[in-house]
Amino acid sequence: MKFAKPLFAPHTSAIERVWYFTLRGLAVLTLLYLILPVLAIVPLSFSSSTFLVYPIPGWSMRWYQNLVMSDEWRMAAKNSFIVGPAATLVATVLGTLAAIGITKANFRGKALLMAVLISPMIVPVVVVGVGMYLFFAPLGLANTYLGLILAHASLGVPFVVTTVSATLQGFNYNLVRASLSLGANPVSTFFRITLPVIAPGVISGALFAFATSFDEVVVTLFLAGADQTTLPRQMFTGIRENISPTIAALATILIVFSTSLLLALEWLRGRNAARAVKA
Repeated sequence: MKFAKPLFAPHTSAIERVWYFTLRGLAVLTLLYLILPVLAIVPLSFSSSTFLVYPIPGWSMRWYQNLVMSDEWRMAAKNSFIVGPAATLVATVLGTLAAIGITKANFRGKALLMAVLISPMIVPVVVVGVGMYLFFAPLGLANTYLGLILAHASLGVPFVVTTVSATLQGFNYNLVRASLSLGANPVSTFFRITLPVIAPGVISGALFAFATSFDEVVVTLFLAGADQTTLPRQMFTGIRENISPTIAALATILIVFSTSLLLALEWLRGRNAARAVKA
């Protein structure tokens, strides 16, 4: 017969027990502080009222129907699902290659180059937006899908570089040398040896890049025209003009979508950790 493991060791003092519960209580309060403002949006998306108010007078799905039937919201969704995957693909390829090059080589200015690559993640996004507009506008890339995709990709590259670089820290490059010495070409070696090992980091970085692109509004305001309006920009425009529960409906969908991405990341992290333990 198995007995439950005791919460505390026999020698645990009263002060240690109080400290234990205090820390966990603070953790719960912090979690509620972060989550409750977000979850407060969800009931409003099912409200029958035309305003975002509590208490909710009744329940309705009309705002989700409005979201689906509106031409503006459908165009914004289409643009988001065009720009997001394309920017993710570009960011993943460039970020992975950059991470491999930086991690594998030793040269002067390596730390500086890494700082430059992750700078879009650190520099205020307004500054990034202004800089991109001043750079893309003379090239004719403002108000175009290509310009918006490249801009969003540059915001996603730092996440890919960070996650892939972390995965490569424990990579055994002797495997690559052995593959090359046996006659495999560099491309085949990358896809057969390197990529399977760093795949969790690549996928994690790609998910972060996609979430960044899908949520980006400031850079989109600078570079996108009327035909490239994305969901975040449409939400921003709707909030400025008329706060409608339709925005709450879209926000609820985005919450579910973001939560799914986080769960996928945690699953990948757990899988990577389990693989590392077996190795």
